[in-house]
Amino acid sequence: MNGHTAGGRTLVISPNWIGDAVMAQPLLALLKAAHPERAIDVLAPPSVAPVWRQMAEVAEVLETPFRHGPLQLRERWRYARRLARRGYADAYVLPNTLKYALIPWLAGIPRRVGYKGESRYGLINVMHRDDAPPRPMVPFYAALALAPVAPLPAAQRDAVPRPRLAASPEQIAAACARANLDLARPLVAFAPGAEFGTAKRWPPAHFAGLARAIVAAHPDVQIALLGSPKDREACETVIQAAGGLPALRNLAGATSLAEAVALIARAGAVVSNDSGLLHIASALNRPVIAIYGPTDPGHAPPFSDLAASISLRLECSPCRQRECPLGHQDCMQKIAPEQVWRTLQPMLVPRA
Repeated sequence: MNGHTAGGRTLVISPNWIGDAVMAQPLLALLKAAHPERAIDVLAPPSVAPVWRQMAEVAEVLETPFRHGPLQLRERWRYARRLARRGYADAYVLPNTLKYALIPWLAGIPRRVGYKGESRYGLINVMHRDDAPPRPMVPFYAALALAPVAPLPAAQRDAVPRPRLAASPEQIAAACARANLDLARPLVAFAPGAEFGTAKRWPPAHFAGLARAIVAAHPDVQIALLGSPKDREACETVIQAAGGLPALRNLAGATSLAEAVALIARAGAVVSNDSGLLHIASALNRPVIAIYGPTDPGHAPPFSDLAASISLRLECSPCRQRECPLGHQDCMQKIAPEQVWRTLQPMLVPRA
């Protein structure tokens, strides 16, 4: 491990995306293993904060008061003064932007770790540089716990722990009660949305076809459609395409993120686009099917004991575009519901 300033607390500044926050958890595990006596606080946007609260290594989650976009230098200086009183020995700045690197520098935190990013010399004083091509996200963040070396040695890369989240039985029971889901019946979770753009979304009609296959094989199943308020319309389209199956429940926007975590923890299997909910399911070690089109399944794969990544690996993918530049979205359209059902079916067999 890289040397640390003695004493004090550690501050981790969160990425802005749920999936990235989940994939940064192994960094915290490595930091805690190196210094078990040191409390780790996380500074996170309110939209991402609930994920960090499900991590055993986190002592306290501080929610950022800043608006998206503007530099807000005066507000950052005031907030940094508050952080200075908490006695941080080091800070890990996970976003690559200048404005997040300003905070620990203004707070006078002596050791400030991060990637090169945008014009951050001096603000970051333990500077890492990414490999070319970029490494997968989990080892990308985990490398910050080590001395800056490029590329990351294979032995260290292979030793990175898997992302881990946990939800208590009480949290699961409360979330199921609020969503009116029966704890005695099997539960499958769908995540039909994707914050990045429509290109990452498996068609609603395909989710509907999969739902019909699941219900035909398991008549007592409940299928929860999860997501943010932005995903509610897409989830409703799934239900309509499935002919209004009673087993389907549109919970997009009707649960908090913490409740969605608890429902995923209860699920017997999760089928998801490449999204934050996919990485939550993976970190909860649920059986997962991840559907990839315009993104690379090797860059941010699921890590569950029972997981499958489905990608057609067409010549035009991964294009990493928000909308299909060719207008056909074949990378997702041509993944048939039957193909996903063949992969999902053995996951739904009760295991001892």
